[in-house]
Amino acid sequence: MPRTPSFLSTWTQERSMKWLVILGLVALSDCLVMIPLTKVKSIREHLREKGLLKNFLKEHPYKMIQNQKIACHPLRNYLDMTWVGNISIGTPPQQFSVVFDTGSSDLWVPSIYCKSKACLTHRSFSPSRSSTFRLPGKNFELEYGSGKISGFLGYDTVRIGRLRAMNQVLGLSQLETGEAFEHGVFDGLLGLGFPSLALKGTTPIFDNLKKQDQISEPVFAFYLSTKEEGSAVIFGGVNRCCYKGELKWVPLSRPHYWQIALDRITWRGHIIGCLRGCQAIVDTGTTFLLGPYAEVDKIHSLMNAVPLQEEYLVQCEARDTYPDIIFTINNVDYPLPAHAYIRKDANNNLCYSTFEVMGDTLSKSQTWILGDVFLKVYFTVFDRGQNRIGLARAA
Repeated sequence: MPRTPSFLSTWTQERSMKWLVILGLVALSDCLVMIPLTKVKSIREHLREKGLLKNFLKEHPYKMIQNQKIACHPLRNYLDMTWVGNISIGTPPQQFSVVFDTGSSDLWVPSIYCKSKACLTHRSFSPSRSSTFRLPGKNFELEYGSGKISGFLGYDTVRIGRLRAMNQVLGLSQLETGEAFEHGVFDGLLGLGFPSLALKGTTPIFDNLKKQDQISEPVFAFYLSTKEEGSAVIFGGVNRCCYKGELKWVPLSRPHYWQIALDRITWRGHIIGCLRGCQAIVDTGTTFLLGPYAEVDKIHSLMNAVPLQEEYLVQCEARDTYPDIIFTINNVDYPLPAHAYIRKDANNNLCYSTFEVMGDTLSKSQTWILGDVFLKVYFTVFDRGQNRIGLARAA
């Protein structure tokens, strides 16, 4: 039997390997669902342009709500949310733009029965237009640091890309108070937190997606691009193209929020925060870096930041000269460059600190919140299966 020429054998092997790679990528794409996220102008920017920011910040500080009769989300202050994605609800589908928020677990959108100013400027859901809508006859109320929402619960089909959650509970607002909701570009919110954060007796959408075998792995991830396009939330696994190097896994210290242990925060080798170790919540629903008053104040002093209308101004030249601020997590350093923690406003050419004070209870417990400022630098994987977070430098 004649032998195959060696060059032909090599060519055949290479061709086979290419097909294996292509088939592997196809299989991976079948497992993953990537939902594009759009960067929009934040409520803070809208209010600043209209000269309303100072009054808003005085009236709506970050605070812990104490009323136990309603579902409270003290971390949720929508002033700086800038990333939204699309979902649909009902049959036939009704489209909405929502914030994918790891700091809460409820899904809500405005209903056609809401006459608040915030509802009139956003898309609203019509139950009568959906053949799959079901009404359980229960009311809900959610109170946030920046406003309050109340309405009724319903069940319907919710689609996130090609993922479909059947009989998913959702809140339909009849009343929305607070300028944050009025000026927000998003219609509603889709929570990706733990069931313990959800309204009592309800199942969050991610848990339903798992139960209904819509995702291959109980994992989702966020890639927040520094460019206008390219950002995404990924369901069912991890896209290797979104990060550099290897993922570093960090166990959750408490599976309630996406909460981890933070070793320390350093500037030029000196510890400036979290001196004896503390806790941090990784949160896509918060834009900035929130921490205890004394530590944030110290950071602002090092930055020579100047207060202006409840915000802190920094010389724009500092973005090119200041050192990285390093967050050490699970014995791994995560440097944050000055271009990340000092933000330039394109409208007025002023530069602002992205550090803010966390209010009340969480501040006293020395907890930090690592928001989108951190997540834009580090691709983040949220693993519900093993109660851990994966971090790697974003590609």
